[in-house]
Amino acid sequence: MSPERKRAATRALLGLGLILAVLFTPSLAVGQTSDSQSKDAKAATASCGFSKRDAIEANGGPLGKAIWGRLCQMVDGKPTFAEGAKVTVSENGQEVGSAITGPDGIYIIEIPGNGTFEVALDVSTLPKGFELTDKNRSELRGVRVSLGDQQAAFRLGADSRGSRDFSDYATTFAKGLRLGLVIAVAAVGLSLVYGVTGLINFAHAELVTFGAIVAYWLSSAGIPFWVAVPLAVAIGAGTGFANDKLLWKPLRARRMAMISQMVVSIGLSIAARNLFQILFGPNSKRYAAASGQKASAYGPFRLTSNDLLVIVICIAVLAGMTLLLRKTRLGTAIRATADNADLAASSGIAVDRIVGIVWAICGGLAALGGILYGLTLNVKYDIGFVLLLSLFAAVVLGGLGNAYGAVLGAIVIGVVQEMSGMFIDTAFKFVVALAVLILVLLIRPQGILGSEERFG
Repeated sequence: MSPERKRAATRALLGLGLILAVLFTPSLAVGQTSDSQSKDAKAATASCGFSKRDAIEANGGPLGKAIWGRLCQMVDGKPTFAEGAKVTVSENGQEVGSAITGPDGIYIIEIPGNGTFEVALDVSTLPKGFELTDKNRSELRGVRVSLGDQQAAFRLGADSRGSRDFSDYATTFAKGLRLGLVIAVAAVGLSLVYGVTGLINFAHAELVTFGAIVAYWLSSAGIPFWVAVPLAVAIGAGTGFANDKLLWKPLRARRMAMISQMVVSIGLSIAARNLFQILFGPNSKRYAAASGQKASAYGPFRLTSNDLLVIVICIAVLAGMTLLLRKTRLGTAIRATADNADLAASSGIAVDRIVGIVWAICGGLAALGGILYGLTLNVKYDIGFVLLLSLFAAVVLGGLGNAYGAVLGAIVIGVVQEMSGMFIDTAFKFVVALAVLILVLLIRPQGILGSEERFG
């Protein structure tokens, strides 16, 4: 690919990334709100931590459309729950529900559906000895519910936030590494496709979503989850291959301009995302394999067994891709096609066949990335779209068209995103990742592992 096209692609991608960050960061952060609030609760005290999994267990099943939480305060070093306190939920000034906490301090209040609510705690109903950490926070305004349910956390007792230890930082770093590896698995295919075709594929996010949804459907049909995973990856690979043969190959044959192909990919992304919403539904769902996970201590790290499994799978897959690209004839053909497709064709390489194989690899890796991301969070019709900005940031940061750079860029983006949440509002962690991307490119425009180009 010519240097001019690489420069144009980089500028276009950065410009679109800025637009995505401005337009969609607030909405993307909604899915992280529950995590943010639970982190704040754990910062107050690990013993009073209350997660969605705990709420589901206390409810005896799915929460449905609800706002939930637990009133807990440390007394003499032990978690103590506020019984008999009244919590009320209102929408536009009209009360939609209320609850009185039981001996476990838990409240689960049904709501009409997604929206923005006010959650108020009647301080006068708190048991003797209980008090709000911040007396001006008896009412939480602007509690946004976009996934069917949402935690609303009232902090009780002395404010001990900010008293983090080394284990908190180590655990957050490990979770950032896990996120970075998941992004890397999904981003390698995006980088390879760009390398061999020059296409900036915005519909790549929907390949990520497709894999997560297919795995959910297969496991829901009674297929064991770890059998459903390779099946979903294979289906994702087939989808990627069909994607190229039915759409992109005909467009390349007509010599459609790359900017026009990019616009087509944006339209395809929007259409596919809306189709997923219709078929899968608007609410998030959880893999059965993700239920009942509790964190255990591994030295300074507190991770679940799924966290460790995701990290191991990602490392194994990325190592396998490295061996494929460096030690096999197929990998040599892929690298030759990415370097110069015309020269590769004149050397006897079937370029169209190689491009089809790359698209199959892209679809399979994207599907696996979506499954692993859903395993650590939830599955939703726009799960890939949530990762889209991070995927592009990883590819550009590492160096356009460089698969190894995509891996390195993804790890940097993942760690920065997670670690930034310890110092600023998690709603801005996507912006932080983009800011890191811009700063690095100002110093090294070709990306971390991108090669310098001579112009003129």
